[in-house]
Amino acid sequence: MATQPSVTIRDVAKKAGVSVATVSRVLNNSALVTDKTRNRIQSVAEKLRYIPNASARGLNTRRSDIVALLLPAVNGDFFSEVIRGADEAAGEQGYHILVSSHHNDPSEMQAELQVIAGRVDGLLLMAPNQDAHTLRRKILPSNLPSVLLNCRPGREPLDALTVDNKTGAMEVVAHLIGHGHRRIAIIKGLKENIDSRERLEGYRQALKQYGCERLSALEIEGSFVESSGYDAVPAILNLRPRPTAVFASNDAMAVGALSALLDAGVSIPGEIALAGFDDTPGVQYLTPSLTTVKVPISDLGAQAMKRVLDKVHGRKRLKPEHLVLPTELVIRHSCGCQF
Repeated sequence: MATQPSVTIRDVAKKAGVSVATVSRVLNNSALVTDKTRNRIQSVAEKLRYIPNASARGLNTRRSDIVALLLPAVNGDFFSEVIRGADEAAGEQGYHILVSSHHNDPSEMQAELQVIAGRVDGLLLMAPNQDAHTLRRKILPSNLPSVLLNCRPGREPLDALTVDNKTGAMEVVAHLIGHGHRRIAIIKGLKENIDSRERLEGYRQALKQYGCERLSALEIEGSFVESSGYDAVPAILNLRPRPTAVFASNDAMAVGALSALLDAGVSIPGEIALAGFDDTPGVQYLTPSLTTVKVPISDLGAQAMKRVLDKVHGRKRLKPEHLVLPTELVIRHSCGCQF
């Protein structure tokens, strides 16, 4: 069976009775075409089911209408929500996103950026394990509008959006202390991760502020994935005296810890209270429902996308800005609260 030849811009021009240049102007939203001609061309293109060639359009507009989103990983509820927010914000302005992961490896970041060079209009990069100085000097393209996510820019002239991790951690630990817990364990994230470090700092500061003893034995290693939360529980249960509350530095580890505690026959929150961080989709449906710190995850992606598109279009004379998004304590059953 013969395949039907694809419709070209010349087919649209011929059917509409105009030049190829006029069709091109309509496709590129040029103001140099009357509304009557524009409507006729758009009607013909729709009837012929013409799909513009993005590469050819880019030759005329010098834009691809694509923004790259490079993340440490693309699996998991947190990253899915970042992608959702960025994609919705991009779609509102007629843009598409190209999503890839770099696995926290600088060489992979550089390889990905070489692949997309000249093919995207902007870049959103989440690299919480990398310092801003290295990113600016060795990784980020100097000629590509970029915004960092979950990376502290320090004194570097970079646009960045981060989360108020320290305040969020302080609030959830203070809430547990308010329930009478004095011996609170924390399941930490990766040492080099800025979110992990700030949440640990918030945990420690809350203990100090409320006069609770800080013990290194209560700071359990984790890696921000469910399995590390599960694997942390035996060490917690072997402590003497046993902690009466556990703060997991993200919801994924809290979910793993919840499963391990239930497998060990530990009542939550009767014997051990539990709290997480992020408020990822679904944790409200756990049994018990998870007390956590709400991060505006999709908004993180959306605001970063809007910022980078403002830079792409030169809408404002933008100076590099570091925006910190607030968190919110969400109280549910796992901490011992009753509704």
